[in-house]
Amino acid sequence: MSYWLIKSEPEEYSYQDLVRDGRAVWDGVRNPQAQKYLRAMKVGDLALYYHTGKEKAVVGIARIIREAFPDPTNSDYLAVEVVPVQALLRPVPLAAYKAEAAFAEFALVRQGRLSVMPVPENIWTWTLRQGGLSEGSESVR
Repeated sequence: MSYWLIKSEPEEYSYQDLVRDGRAVWDGVRNPQAQKYLRAMKVGDLALYYHTGKEKAVVGIARIIREAFPDPTNSDYLAVEVVPVQALLRPVPLAAYKAEAAFAEFALVRQGRLSVMPVPENIWTWTLRQGGLSEGSESVR
């Protein structure tokens, strides 16, 4: 299993919207590097759900349920389908990642505009702890 981070503007589509809808097509991604990461996602992979804009924080966890397919909004690009897994008990702000010297090379810190990125396992585990969850939680396996 791989870990990812996906970003969304909460005014456009928040984690609460994903919970309400039960599933969503993750479309509208145009950056070539982000497209490469969408292509690499596999069913069962987990993703940190990051709110951009004023919030700038990881707020929940999603699971990939459908691997890359043509984006319904523009078939020149790819999309994936996700479902909500669990909201974090505490949002983990961007500032917390930036404060960790060991995370200096993490794409969230280095490439602020990238909307989809891989998450190293140590950062995944750290994020769950910061967010009030444990990796052993049934929902985040």
